[in-house]
Formats: sequence, structure tokens, C-alpha cells
Amino acid sequence: MRAESSATTANPIAVRTRRDRAGLGTLQAALGVIAFSLTFPATAWGLEGFGPWSLVAVRCVLAGLIAGGCLLTVGRRAGALETGAAGVPVRLRKGLARWSGVPLPARRHWPGLAVVAVGVVLGFPLLTTLALQTSTTAHAAVVVGLLPLTTAVFSALRVGSRPSRTFWAAASAGAVAVLVFTVRQSGGALTTADLYLFAALLVCAAGYTEGGRLARVMPGWQVIGWALVLCLPFTVPAAAFALAVEPVRLTVHSVAGVLWVAAGSQFLGLVVWYRGMAAIGIPRASQLQLAQPLLTLVWSVLLLGEHLTAAAPLTAAAVLVCIAVTQRARG
Repeated sequence: MRAESSATTANPIAVRTRRDRAGLGTLQAALGVIAFSLTFPATAWGLEGFGPWSLVAVRCVLAGLIAGGCLLTVGRRAGALETGAAGVPVRLRKGLARWSGVPLPARRHWPGLAVVAVGVVLGFPLLTTLALQTSTTAHAAVVVGLLPLTTAVFSALRVGSRPSRTFWAAASAGAVAVLVFTVRQSGGALTTADLYLFAALLVCAAGYTEGGRLARVMPGWQVIGWALVLCLPFTVPAAAFALAVEPVRLTVHSVAGVLWVAAGSQFLGLVVWYRGMAAIGIPRASQLQLAQPLLTLVWSVLLLGEHLTAAAPLTAAAVLVCIAVTQRARG
């Protein structure tokens, strides 16, 4: 009787803990979406003073230095505790741990980190920056509108997740709503930047999926941290070469844009994003990005002076409904 009573009283606590964890994960993923929604406007600012190659290389170097600093300092205390809780063997603290506060990732994790590095750290920023040379932020937002569905597909193939039909229906409806809205904002014309945008869509979805999978076995901030540090041997010489070749004109906008895409989008945004995906699952977290194109358009109005049509609030309402359905559907 005591055992049954104990189990009965423990269940509500366990349920409440799971709900709290899911709520925190949703909040973290949402903060990541807000950070990402500023990426295109900040990139447009950065292009006012930097060439596309130097902008991407410099943002990657700055983000890598921030990540390396966190691995060396903050990780010395927090990283060891979180990694131990994730079940990573303490023996891995040897070697790199002599100079770093966090353990070297297990060998089996390095291929996944390479996918994150190629897709999220290098591929997506480079392809979208090249696209934004000739495309507006509204048109580029088409990529973000399709990214949740693409990420869910990659997740189903990579991690074996099987979202319900309700989930897929709501996700598809939201993606279509965002796609129609953003295409109308750009005048319905396809540009030569579309190849860059669709390629960016694929590599980013792969990086998100792999990063979300790794965030289940190691802290999310370490996932993006190691991916950024992994790129430093390539991005440092690339930045030096690009800065020597492309003209640079430092302005308030260009400097602010580079700093944001490096610290906000490339590191802090991905930290909370991966933590959110690990807590609530890749498919559900990815659907929060349905709101990202609309947020990007709002920032475009405020920061770049672009104009929105009256369809914006209607599309926003439709997207919020879709997000609510996907969050309730079993994924």
C-alpha cells in the first residue's frame, strides 16, 4: 500500500516536471527563432560595408572565438557538470581537457559536428549572404518558411521520428501560408538567387537535424561551440584573404550587422535553439520557425525601411494557429 501511495504521489510531480521541461524547451527554441529572424536584416547591414566573402568569414571567426572562449572559461565549471549528466565518460576529459574546461567530444560525435559545421556554420551563412546581394530579405524569407518542413523530413530520415498526420497537415498548411505571403511580398518573381536559397535550405536542415540529435547526448552550447571551433582553421585564413581582396567600409550599420550575425545568430541563437530541440524534439521545435519569416519582415520594416501589405496580420494569425496545432500533435 505504501509503495502504491508513493507511486501515486510521484506521478503528478513527474508529469509537472515533464511539462516544465517542455515549456522551457519551447521558450528556448522560440528565443532561437527570434535571434534567427534578425539574421537577414543584420546581413543586409553587414553588406553595406563588407563584401560577401569577408562578411561570412569574419562572422565565423568572431563566433568561433566567442565559442572557444566559452569552452575555455565557462565550460570549466558548467560544461563538466552538464556533460557528466549527459552520460559522457569522464575519461574523455583527458587530452584536450588539459587546456580546455570541457571534454573532447567522443569520436563518434565528430562526423555529426562536421555536418553542423558545414551546414549551419559555413553553408547557410555563405549561401544566404550571396543571395542577399541580389535578393530582398522578404524574398529570402521563403527559405525560412520552408525550413521547418525540410528539417522535419531530415529528422524523420536521420533519427527515425514519425510525426502524426495532424502534425504534417498543420506544418504543411503553415509552410504554404508563409510561402504564399513571402512570394507575394517579393512580387512573385524568381531571381537568380533562388539556387543559393534552396541550397541553403537543404544544408541548414541537415545541420539543424544533426545538431538537435547531438544536443540529446551533449549540451547544446557545446554542439555549436565545437562546430565553430572546428571551422577556425579554415575561416581564419579565409577571413585574412577576403579582407585583403574585398574593400571594407566600416559604418555603424556594417559593424552592428557583423557583430549580431556572429554573436547573436551564429552562437547564442544556436545555443538556445539546440537546447530547445533537445527538450521538445526536432520536428516540434522546427515548426516554431514558421513564425520566423514574419518576424524577419517586421525587422525589415523597422531596420531596413521595407513595406508590408495588409496580408501580414492574416498570415501571422494563420501561422500561429498552425504552430499551436503542431505543438499539440504527437510527434
